[in-house]
Amino acid sequence: MDLKTPLYDIHLKYGGKPVPFAGYLLPVQYPSGITAEHMAVRTAAGIFDVSHMGEVILQGPDALMNVQMLVTNDCSAMADGQVKYSPMCNDNGGIVDDLLIYKKTADHYMLVINAANHDKDTAWMKSKIKGDLAFKDISAEIAQIAIQGPKAKEILTKLTEVESLPVKYYSFTDEVSVGGISCLVSRTGYTGEDGYELYTANENAVKLWELLMESGGVCGLIPCGLGARDTLRLEAAMPLYGHEMNDFITPFEAGIGQFVKMNKDDFIGKAALAAKVNAKLKRIGLELEDRGIARNADKVFSNGNEIGYVTSGTMCPFIKKAAAMALVDAAYAAAGDMLEIEVRGKYLKAKAVGLPFYKRSL
Repeated sequence: MDLKTPLYDIHLKYGGKPVPFAGYLLPVQYPSGITAEHMAVRTAAGIFDVSHMGEVILQGPDALMNVQMLVTNDCSAMADGQVKYSPMCNDNGGIVDDLLIYKKTADHYMLVINAANHDKDTAWMKSKIKGDLAFKDISAEIAQIAIQGPKAKEILTKLTEVESLPVKYYSFTDEVSVGGISCLVSRTGYTGEDGYELYTANENAVKLWELLMESGGVCGLIPCGLGARDTLRLEAAMPLYGHEMNDFITPFEAGIGQFVKMNKDDFIGKAALAAKVNAKLKRIGLELEDRGIARNADKVFSNGNEIGYVTSGTMCPFIKKAAAMALVDAAYAAAGDMLEIEVRGKYLKAKAVGLPFYKRSL
């Protein structure tokens, strides 16, 4: 049976259309529609329920040692209040998941994992950790709300002091009072826009959502669902587990090799990755020149030869183009190459382009 987040009734109140996703019932869209939600995030602000995400605590004298072993990025020099993105690999160099690492103190880390991988990830971590530390899965206790877009800061500062908010991208502040509700506030997101993600106890979720909606109304804030979350992340070329990543795709192939630090001490998958630095496959961007939309698993061709497959594709509302990401033979990964995508039996022309498709103005 699919689970409900603490905000399930709120989604119904605002007209959200719930669908099963990663073991939860979450809104795919609201009455405004996916395109309007997408554009609100690009031009004003959108609010998302991301309470389905998982949170795991590693705490104790050996916490850093275990974090370093679990993930490919180097967390040794992280400051308190810093966030890092990293793949977590298996022994063969495939990606178990991609996650965020929050450093609270020298011996206290929170790892945020994908909901669809929750059980797999926690089992994997438990099988690998060792030494003097406590492992605690707090996923069922925590609600997470994301507020994304250029007006996000303006909206939040109506509910808290601006000095309380994290300043740098990929940093966080704990125990922030947002309208009287204690939150961990991080300057992170999955939309390609500036914004924040707020973590709070489940019992605070409804009140926090309503406070944000009230303070954000004059700024154009609207609720957004899974549909807009997907079009936004694809337009920003942000990979999604199960599409651009899986247990058999390496970070180098997925286009996130910059988060693999081969010069740090040993980590799970390091030996296998050392032999796979020169990836045979590469994640590329494609813009369709013929009318149509490419979808996951559609085949990609060059001069009649199959060279790879689409991992994600959609019509991107802000750039007003049908775009896709694909894993293809690295020899065909140059920007400007003309390729074809087989979509429902038709071969559509597409041009290889650099990623991301969209990048916000700083």
